[in-house]
Amino acid sequence: MFLKDWMSSPAVTVNKDEFLPKVIELMKENDIRHVPVMDGDKLVGIISDRNIKDYLPSSSTTLDVFEIHYLIGKVKASKIMKKNVITASPYTPIEDAAKLLYDNKISALPIIDDGLLVGIVTDRDVYRALISITGVESKEAGYRVYCEIEDRPGTIREVADIVRSYGFGIESILSSHTLTESGKRKVVIRTRGKGDFEKMEDAVKKEHPDAIIA
Repeated sequence: MFLKDWMSSPAVTVNKDEFLPKVIELMKENDIRHVPVMDGDKLVGIISDRNIKDYLPSSSTTLDVFEIHYLIGKVKASKIMKKNVITASPYTPIEDAAKLLYDNKISALPIIDDGLLVGIVTDRDVYRALISITGVESKEAGYRVYCEIEDRPGTIREVADIVRSYGFGIESILSSHTLTESGKRKVVIRTRGKGDFEKMEDAVKKEHPDAIIA
């Protein structure tokens, strides 16, 4: 899956010379937590709700509400935006986007295509995509078949064939070498539709006694 399928497009943006109250109003109106900052067609920064909260006076301030409004009314987007924005392309794989967000401790990626801003992806969009990949929300999703298998060609297919042979379809297959011994890999197969659960469970455990099926 690529970001083009999950990004919000077009992105809601503000000009670098927009004043902070308007930025706050725009974010509230559109129910968003991040807004790219533009200078013409060029992306020059990004503002998050955290940037705004960090900039506003703390609750212990001696300023009254009118003084606060007066002060922030003179602040431009360019004053509080984060520069050197980390971006992605529409064809960045969703898992690469997740790593970018995690590694850089950020929660949004403006999407750039041919030098132009074409959308934005947030951490919530990535969560939605990963949920979709696992099939968790599918109405036809059924059981999870979890087992550790030999890391050789065809072993994932062997488990999947057992599942299918008892009437089940395959909703999703996830596999990883993480936390396994050398020469092994973990696989999680999520079934789809109806089948003979007891026979499928017995057949899987005959080949993989430590399998967990639920």
